[in-house]
Amino acid sequence: MDSRKLALLCRESADNKKAENIVILDVRKISSVTDFFVIASGTSEPHLRAIVEEIIGKVRDEVGQRPRAVDGTVHGAWVVLDYFDVIVHVMRQDVRERYDLESLWGDAKPMKPRKKTARARA
Repeated sequence: MDSRKLALLCRESADNKKAENIVILDVRKISSVTDFFVIASGTSEPHLRAIVEEIIGKVRDEVGQRPRAVDGTVHGAWVVLDYFDVIVHVMRQDVRERYDLESLWGDAKPMKPRKKTARARA
C-alpha cells in the first residue's frame, strides 16, 4: 500500500472512533524521515486508547502491517505510531495545542478530506 493510501486509512480508522480535528500533513517535500503525518485528538485516556487500538487493528487487518515503533502512552496523553512512511500522532487536545505540530510543520501541505457523496453517506 502506498503511503498516501495508508495515511487515509489511518485517518479513516481514527474517525471510526470519533477522533477530533484529524489532519494529514504531506511532508514529502520537506522531510526525508516520512511522507505523511496523521494528527488526531482524543478527549480522555480511554478515548486515546480506543483510537490507537482502532488504527493498529485496522491497518493490521487490511494491510498486514504493524507499526515499526510505538512511542508514548495514553497516560502521557500522546502516542506516536511509526509506520515508516506514515507517522500517526494521537494526543489529548491540550497536549496538541502545547506542541502545535501543525505550526512546527507549517510548510507541509495539509491533505484535504474527501467530500462525502450521497452514496458514501448511505
